[in-house]
Amino acid sequence: MTALTAHAGRLRWALADGLTLIGRELSRVRREPGELIAALIFPAVMVVLFGYVFGSAISVPGGGDYREYLMPGLFAMVTFTATMAVTMRVATDASRGVMDRFRSMPMARSAVPFGQTGAEILNGVLGMAVMAAAGLLVGWRAHRGIGPTAEAFALLALMRYALSWAGCYLGLVVKNEQTADQLMPLVFPVTMLSNSFVPTGGMPKVLQVIADWNPVSALTAACRGLFGNPGAPAASRTGDLAWPVAHPVAATLGWAVVLLAIFVPLSVRTYRTRGR
Repeated sequence: MTALTAHAGRLRWALADGLTLIGRELSRVRREPGELIAALIFPAVMVVLFGYVFGSAISVPGGGDYREYLMPGLFAMVTFTATMAVTMRVATDASRGVMDRFRSMPMARSAVPFGQTGAEILNGVLGMAVMAAAGLLVGWRAHRGIGPTAEAFALLALMRYALSWAGCYLGLVVKNEQTADQLMPLVFPVTMLSNSFVPTGGMPKVLQVIADWNPVSALTAACRGLFGNPGAPAASRTGDLAWPVAHPVAATLGWAVVLLAIFVPLSVRTYRTRGR
């Protein structure tokens, strides 16, 4: 009982410290609003740019409006590119000695990565709200009702949270904001080699296999199905599709669990050991 009580006390301590650090990240956004404004404008620009530039040139499989086909892909793309925002923040704190200062303070060692990733969820909710509003303005709609729509946004939030842990680990390893900044463009090929913007059926076979097993494709297909948008995998064709695309919700949940299982302990351990 004593050991259990001590463990519960450590959890409460870590939670309290983590919430404090989430507040720190949010206060930093208030002091530097340009970062938040850029993060909110980017999704809206992507909707307008891709929706109207690509919209007249790409036909949707099975018919339908391209902007409705596109929006789930943009939601997925922004979810994955947000990984580098966490990497940048963590690397900046590490290079400026903020992490060393935290290590010298009487706080739970797991609080810093939990604070960084927790703040990213709040930023992500704002970003998704802005992107959804922009999508509604250009004609996108969620057709299957409140329940499936909420499930789609919950999947996006879960994947964003899981990816934020990968970004946190990368930032702790890099420990240099210039290097982190140079790594940011590497995320875009991952998001582009998927079904986000175009069907994968027209790709060369090797690229099609890679795209179908890309977690971006699973998240995109899951959102299309839950929103009721064009391009969702038809039940009659699931036998002809790669497993992640035929069962996108299960595949997305699986990717999120794997990412959390790998990067939560890695991030906490790296934060604890890098200051030694």
